[in-house]
Amino acid sequence: MIRLSAALLLAISAASAPARQAPPPPVENDAVAETLFLIGDGGDPARGGEPVLIALRRQLEHSAWHATVAFLGDNVYPAGLPAPEDPDFPEMARRIDDQVDAVKDSGARVVFIPGNHDWAKEGPDGWEATRRQEKRVEERGGPNVSFLPNDGCPGPEVVDTGERLRLVALDTQWWLHPHDRPRHPDSSCPADSEEEIVAALRRALESAGERDVVVLGHHPLQSGGPHGGKFGLRQHLFPLTEWKKKLYVPLPLVGSIYPIGRGAGLSAQDIPSAEYGRMRDALAGAMNGHWPLAFAGGHEHVLQVIESPQWGRVLVSGGGIYGHVTYVRKVDGSLYRAARSGFMRIDFLHDGRRRLAVVEVGEDGSDREAFARYLEQEQLAMRPTP
Repeated sequence: MIRLSAALLLAISAASAPARQAPPPPVENDAVAETLFLIGDGGDPARGGEPVLIALRRQLEHSAWHATVAFLGDNVYPAGLPAPEDPDFPEMARRIDDQVDAVKDSGARVVFIPGNHDWAKEGPDGWEATRRQEKRVEERGGPNVSFLPNDGCPGPEVVDTGERLRLVALDTQWWLHPHDRPRHPDSSCPADSEEEIVAALRRALESAGERDVVVLGHHPLQSGGPHGGKFGLRQHLFPLTEWKKKLYVPLPLVGSIYPIGRGAGLSAQDIPSAEYGRMRDALAGAMNGHWPLAFAGGHEHVLQVIESPQWGRVLVSGGGIYGHVTYVRKVDGSLYRAARSGFMRIDFLHDGRRRLAVVEVGEDGSDREAFARYLEQEQLAMRPTP
C-alpha cells in the first residue's frame, strides 16, 4: 500500500511538472549567415592532437567561410609566453602555436584575447608577456588572425565581422593586474582609465545598429565555479587536488580554509573580491540600457549558460583542454552547466534568429551537442540605471 501510494505521488508529481522544452533542431548550413565559435582556457593543448581543437577544426570544415573563432584567454599555461632565452620558451611557444595552427588555414576569422595567465599569471612581467604573445600569434597566424586588444591596452576593441555581428574585445586582466600596465597619462591606448573604458564600451554598444553584439572578456560577470566563490565537498576535504588532480590527501577542517578564503574575496581573480566586483560593476553599468546579446568569457574550466536578471546573458566557455575541468554549481539564472571540455557556437541565421549550441568533446575528439537554444535579444538584465 505504501509502495502504491509512493508510486501514485511520483506519477502525479511528474504529470504536474512543467515539460522540458525540446532543444531546437540543428540548422542547415545554407540557413546560416554567420557563425561565432567561443573557446577559452586552451593554454596547454595535448601534444600530438588536442581533442577539443580536433573537434573545433572538424566543425570549421563545414562553416569556416562564414565563421569567426574567439579564443577567450589563458592561451598559454601556466604563466604566458616567456622571453625567447627562457628555457621554457620552446614548450610555451608550442602551446600557443598549436591553437593558432588549428585554425589559421581554415578560412575563418580568428581573434585571441588575453587572460590572467597570459599576463605572466599576474606577475611583474605580465605586460611584456602579453605583448610577446600578441606578436607571435599575429606573425604565425597571418592576416586572418588577430590578438586583441593590442599592446596590453584594455580595449574595448570593436570588430564588425559582417552585417549581423559585432565583437567587442576587452582585456579584463588590465583591471586586476597588480603590476605595470598601460595607464593614463603615460600610455598611447585609446582608453587607458576605467572611466574611458566604460565610456568607450557604451559607445561601442550604442553604435552597433542592427548588429548583434557579443562582448569578449576573459573574466565572466557571473559564475557557479571556484572563481565565483563556489566549491564542492572535494575542495573542502581534498584541497590539494586543486593543484594536482590525483593528490587526494584528506585535510578536513584545515582544507576548508582555502575555499572559504577564496569565497570571501581573498584573490583578485575571484568574483567575491573587491577588485573583481569593481570591474564587473563598471562593465555592467556601461552595458545597462544597451545589453549585448551575450558577454562571453572563460576563466572557469567549465561550460555554463547563464541568463541573469542582474548580469545579462553570460556564456562561460572555458573547456578548451580535454579533461582540464573544475567544479561548477547552479547559480541564479543557470540554464546549463557542466564540468566538461568543449566549446560553444552561435549561428546567426538568415531569418534573424540566433541559435546557441554547447558542444561537449570526448577524449577521441568526438563531439556532441549537449545544449541548444534560440537566443532572444530582449534585455535580460534589470539593473537600475545609476
